[in-house]
Amino acid sequence: MPGLTPVRLSANTLVVHHDSAADFLSATFPTLRRHEESANIVFAHAFKLLGSEAALTGFHFTNESDVSSWWKQRARTAQSAVARPRVKSNEPFWLTVWSSPSPFIPPTLDIVLSCVSGTLGDYPIFLWTPKTPTPISQSWLTPRTELLAEHLLDIVPPRRVFSIFGTTALVKSFTRYWSDLVKCAIEQEPFYSAHYTYCNLDTFKEAIDPLPSGDKIRRAGVEDLAAVAQLCKEFADESVYFPLEIDAAMIEARELTAEGLIWIYESEGDVTSICAVTRSTQNVSAITKVFTTPKWRRRGFAEHLVRNITKRLLVDCGKRSVTLYVGHGNSAQRVYDRIGFVGLCGKEKTNGVEDSLELGLVTGSPRGHW
Repeated sequence: MPGLTPVRLSANTLVVHHDSAADFLSATFPTLRRHEESANIVFAHAFKLLGSEAALTGFHFTNESDVSSWWKQRARTAQSAVARPRVKSNEPFWLTVWSSPSPFIPPTLDIVLSCVSGTLGDYPIFLWTPKTPTPISQSWLTPRTELLAEHLLDIVPPRRVFSIFGTTALVKSFTRYWSDLVKCAIEQEPFYSAHYTYCNLDTFKEAIDPLPSGDKIRRAGVEDLAAVAQLCKEFADESVYFPLEIDAAMIEARELTAEGLIWIYESEGDVTSICAVTRSTQNVSAITKVFTTPKWRRRGFAEHLVRNITKRLLVDCGKRSVTLYVGHGNSAQRVYDRIGFVGLCGKEKTNGVEDSLELGLVTGSPRGHW
């Protein structure tokens, strides 16, 4: 039951275990809403698990006083649950780290850990903090990530933690301690090293060239399943660590198409490019998969597609911003820069643009796709 797991206390820092999306959002919604862009992964996954309509209806007006009430209720249930043993489970859960300078001051949210799964298996462990990455010191990070890692080990077997993703400093601190704690080696090369960037109406740039005659941009339909599955497979296969069999790619294509989350660029009757938008909250959507099959590259199709989808989200859907991750050294940075995604191509980082990292662990366990 939500709220029956006791907190763990270390000085003025504590960890809370949330075993439902509703309990997690009850405690964190005001903070996540203030940082909706950077919190997109943990926020959107909780929204989806709860149901976006239920989340908006139940939490849209949640404020700090509601969180204070949640804390009071939590304290009462924690006291009655101290003797309950922790149970290892494959169910989704969240851990949150809180701190307060005094017992008389309400705690503030420091770190979120998300442990959830998708259609194609378990996701990495996602970490997020509302703190701006640049000034975070090791003296602040270390006690929090160590307490978080120790708490996580109470809940899941080490094999479940095959990779950790989040802002670079947070991931490095957590992974270093976790690998020592469970005696597990860290993969020599990062699974993913990326810029986290955004585009809004102020930064968005309209196209200079029109769409080529006869070409189309549209949502993928049932008739496109085979083509979309093939591009999903090719997209995954470009990652050494997360290849995808065609059967699994077809499952992904069916889900994305059925939910209206994937668009295609069509030229000369071929599906040349895909663009997926799979993580959305009230004001922010994330582009999560952009790919053009090699035969059709260097023709500007992906740029047309991403610009079209970004404009739809900002103008037609009224999103405040559109976010995405792009790998360090990925030539697609130039494409996203021309569309209006900020802080790329060697330009000075602006507020909200972060370096992110996924570090893998040598566990031998299956890796899900996110």
